[in-house]
Amino acid sequence: MRNLVEHIFFDLDHTLWDFDKNSRLAFQRMFQYHGITVNLEDFLTIYEPINFQYWKLYREEKVTKQQLRRGRFAEAFRPFGIHYNETDLDDLANSYIVELPKDNHLFKGVMEILEYLSPNYYLHIITNGFQEVQHLKLQNSGISAYFNTVTTSEEVGLKKPHPVIFKKALEKAKAAPAKSLMVGDTFEADILGAEAVGMHTLFFNYRKDKIPEHYVKIDDISEIKKHL
Repeated sequence: MRNLVEHIFFDLDHTLWDFDKNSRLAFQRMFQYHGITVNLEDFLTIYEPINFQYWKLYREEKVTKQQLRRGRFAEAFRPFGIHYNETDLDDLANSYIVELPKDNHLFKGVMEILEYLSPNYYLHIITNGFQEVQHLKLQNSGISAYFNTVTTSEEVGLKKPHPVIFKKALEKAKAAPAKSLMVGDTFEADILGAEAVGMHTLFFNYRKDKIPEHYVKIDDISEIKKHL
């Protein structure tokens, strides 16, 4: 793709913004505020795969935003013998969302790669994350100024990998798919979704997922420069 790309689109969570680290810190404060005595490491072992599955269902329009927020907590606390009613689940979910953008650790090398790319490429964000926190994450982590456009699934009304969110992002950026690169960590949502509308793709494989050999992947965000 060398010399073809003019626009680079990034996913935010798990690609630039270190979601797992920031989430852990948010949970620490949430547990303290609500007096939850469950061991955090034990909880996260249960919660993280449940959360991952709920986000998959959310992308597929099989659960609503409210069902995601309630369901992931209800299921994660159940093995500890804790059962919350819907009002308490909403209270926990809101506390977590408030705490989440307070810590803004980025993956190693993110600031350096954005500095490297920004003089020569137009940079953009496409995210399925909730509108009210994604912009806060960008601002609070000090990277919002690098991006020409930000497109969220809530703004569009459809989530990656639906082609409409990619087309909307391309339209906002005034970018041609053939001159655009999508960088993301979720193979189905980011890579297959972008590929379907004619964009180049680069899979950030920090989870060490198995994907078909012909897709270009990187293990460290700084490796982007090798593929431009």
